[in-house]
Amino acid sequence: MSKVVLGMIMSLDGFVHDQNGSVGALYPDLGALDQTEMLQESIRATGAVVMGRHAYDMANGDFTGYEYQVPIFVVTHDPPAQVAKGENGAFTFNFVTEGVTRAIEQAKTAAGDQQVTIIGGANLAQQAINAGLADELEVGIAPVLLGGGLRFFDHLTAQTQLERLTATEFMGVTYLRFRIIKH
Repeated sequence: MSKVVLGMIMSLDGFVHDQNGSVGALYPDLGALDQTEMLQESIRATGAVVMGRHAYDMANGDFTGYEYQVPIFVVTHDPPAQVAKGENGAFTFNFVTEGVTRAIEQAKTAAGDQQVTIIGGANLAQQAINAGLADELEVGIAPVLLGGGLRFFDHLTAQTQLERLTATEFMGVTYLRFRIIKH
């Protein structure tokens, strides 16, 4: 059965974007990030992706050259009318209106033995943690204090115990990977 890995980069003070909705300070060189062994390993291990509607909208409907060429499940209340650019046989978008639990169920089926990766969206990440759906958490901590914006962990409903698996650094960002301990 596939595991569910949730990943996000945040500022040292816990924000995933600034007061204006920009992630620029957290991702100063996306081209270099694409070439890291860490991201390449995630791409190889991932059989399906779950993302929130806001993360989907940030691409303005153009996913040409998107890293993860696997089925993508977008949690949304309102599916878009147009198909995203960049879809091909293995890389498809599936809009799930029944919530995060249903999206992850569908993604696990599509992923088979590979992992499901949850990308983007603090709200989606919090829902997955609160529902006990995430197995691992990977947090990148960028060396910047944003002072405001959207916090990564604002709406967790219970204390969550973690076991540290790895700690690495790339381009000044510290990446921590944890196993989520389920009781």
